[in-house]
Amino acid sequence: MNGFLPVTMEELRERGIAQPDFVYVCGDAYVDHPSFGAAIICRLLESHGYSVAMLAQPDWKTDTDFLRFGRPHLAFLVSAGNIDSMVAHYTSAKKKRSDDAYSPGNKAGRRPDRAVIVYCRKIRQIYGQDIPVLIGGLEASLRRFAHYDYWDDAVHPSVLLESGADILSFGMGEHSMIEMADMLRDGVPVHEIRDVRGTCYLCDPADTPFGSAECPSYEQVRDSKEAYAKACRIQYDQQDEVYGKRIIQRHGKKMLVQNPPAISLTQQEFDAIYTLPFMRTYHPMYEAEGGVPAIKEVRFSITHNRGCFGFCNFCSIALHQGRRMTTRSEESVIAEAKYLTTLPDFKGYLHDVGGPTANFRHPSCEKQLQYGLCKGRKCLAPEPCKNLTVDHQEYLRLLRKLRALPKIKRVFIRSGIRYDYLMCDKDDEFFRELVRYHVSGQLKVAPEHCSNAVLDKMGKPHIEAYKAFQKRFYELTKSMGKEQYLVPYLMSSHPGSTVKDAIALACFLKEEGIHPEQVQDFYPTPGTISTCMFHTGLDPYTMQPVYVPRSPKEKAEQRAMLQYFKPENYALIRSALMKAGRRDLIGSGPHCLVPAALNSQQTGGNRRQNPPQSRHAGKKPMQPKSGGKSSSNSSQKPRGKRR
Repeated sequence: MNGFLPVTMEELRERGIAQPDFVYVCGDAYVDHPSFGAAIICRLLESHGYSVAMLAQPDWKTDTDFLRFGRPHLAFLVSAGNIDSMVAHYTSAKKKRSDDAYSPGNKAGRRPDRAVIVYCRKIRQIYGQDIPVLIGGLEASLRRFAHYDYWDDAVHPSVLLESGADILSFGMGEHSMIEMADMLRDGVPVHEIRDVRGTCYLCDPADTPFGSAECPSYEQVRDSKEAYAKACRIQYDQQDEVYGKRIIQRHGKKMLVQNPPAISLTQQEFDAIYTLPFMRTYHPMYEAEGGVPAIKEVRFSITHNRGCFGFCNFCSIALHQGRRMTTRSEESVIAEAKYLTTLPDFKGYLHDVGGPTANFRHPSCEKQLQYGLCKGRKCLAPEPCKNLTVDHQEYLRLLRKLRALPKIKRVFIRSGIRYDYLMCDKDDEFFRELVRYHVSGQLKVAPEHCSNAVLDKMGKPHIEAYKAFQKRFYELTKSMGKEQYLVPYLMSSHPGSTVKDAIALACFLKEEGIHPEQVQDFYPTPGTISTCMFHTGLDPYTMQPVYVPRSPKEKAEQRAMLQYFKPENYALIRSALMKAGRRDLIGSGPHCLVPAALNSQQTGGNRRQNPPQSRHAGKKPMQPKSGGKSSSNSSQKPRGKRR
């Protein structure tokens, strides 16, 4: 009997189980690693005495796979996996992807579009309406309210309504999952589970709980962009575990109720997750297909925190993991590192010690734990809050202990460093050791743009913060005799970005000598503030109009600007420059972006768009123009968010 969760009925019987308590249906291949939300939830249930069968990537076109384990004793659990199934399948240009890092052999097509809905409807078709069905994971979490669907260019109702599930678990689901499991075990009917934090349910409007914050209804947000923007702000303002209220949103004859967010795990609870018996790799049934690529970078990486008070508008973390920081103890992280050194394929390198933001180990300020995070305000943008607590000493101490462990040659930091937070630290000890010990040739950071007007719509710090960081990084690198480079992530066509802003970014890149190998078009994924701006043309916090680049031609022009140096982009850039009245940037001068005359190979424009599967996943590095050799250790681990 192997140590993985049962994937066949025979394996269940080997454990003496005739009927599992739960069947977990997942859109990802089965990888038993704590970077995969499905693995965490299943192992946690197992540790509380529940039996769980894993049904990974079932064939939704037939009934066979869904009949494999029969009817579970307590409930079906359904998730699309670590990332939204539509993002997994389509580029920002809505073109089909040919790969999927969360599927065996990196092959696309192993999960359906809108996987949560498809799986739930198949379960209902086979087992009827009386079997409890609970949904969770990123896809369900970010679609819990009426939401704009970029792929249909339409507003959809809550996924809870469309799927026919009973309860939706949003955010980090450990507390809510165990509470619901215990209630189901004790005979509480699923339609009576109503007060669990971190969950949503549907009810008759007459049964709506009092004291709730009410959003405009599905019908209102579907038909009115102003109503949609108002709903977005209400939803974000109440996503705080200290002061957050229930949120209600009417959907026809039903009322959607979102309970307040779950209370964050304590450090002891967070540590306990990493003592569960994960196999830390993909199931051996995938070996013949070449394994599951998503494991490669996380296999020897360590997560030390959750949450992010950086709160960028295009990022899903604030609505999913939350803005409050949760951290593991130093002892827990070191114990995991020691275990990793015992694995036969460990080569001496920890690929990452990070999380959503690697250098956050504390609450943003002392007031946060008592009063919650400020509504409608950001801790770091456009400038750092005067109450911000900046301290890298605990993280620095942790990294030093990891470096000192036997068998560890290098400890890298590859997940996001919040450089504006780093620059607020009056003690540059961490910055120095970051440059000396923890950069793998290239350090990835995310200025995203250079136009402060665009950065304001992104919820990012102004470009001056990045310039100061860049200057200090290269000063330290030079003083240490190293050849290391910054790899800036950049985004085109974000709401607020005009062609003139794109031109300014191209000029900035040329001035700084940066040649991006790959750029990211803004991708309107469900639930984010930036997606609200994209759909409505309004800033939900000011209700003021926001310019949104929409036409394929303009989006292509803005994207081409970021790779102004490619001859195949010259025609698009030249056209945009002429429309913007910037003929001064056409010619052979040192400031010019494109030559005055184009040959036959430079007139077609570049139509290829194939950004990575998620906003923070799989990006290729951007090489500085003045840089030397690039590092071979520059890959970015898949960063799907946990359930």
